[in-house]
Amino acid sequence: MGTFYYLSSCDTCKRIMNGINFPEGIALVDIKSSPLSGAQIDALQALSGSYEALINKRAQRYKAQNIKEQNLDEAGFRNLLLEHYTFLKRPVLQVNNKIFIGNSAANVAAIKAFFSE
Repeated sequence: MGTFYYLSSCDTCKRIMNGINFPEGIALVDIKSSPLSGAQIDALQALSGSYEALINKRAQRYKAQNIKEQNLDEAGFRNLLLEHYTFLKRPVLQVNNKIFIGNSAANVAAIKAFFSE
């Protein structure tokens, strides 16, 4: 049915997960212990519209490597996602043909609303 990608060491991810009643069929994937494959990243990109939309621009690695200054194209953003799990904006919920990216209050509310339909 779908997949919820999260980071087990992230308190925000844990808080969000505790506030959602996931139906059966939603796989919970810790991106630290099970890094995303190229195929998974491509599938998320197909739903989100771009690799850049999947990038966590607040990540320490993003800032430390001055990635903003590198003017990356989509291939560059894809490579970042393959390089290290912390570049994925999280959590990410993919259900059927829908995707929810990030931890904003609006996004969390949208996830909860989606599952209450």
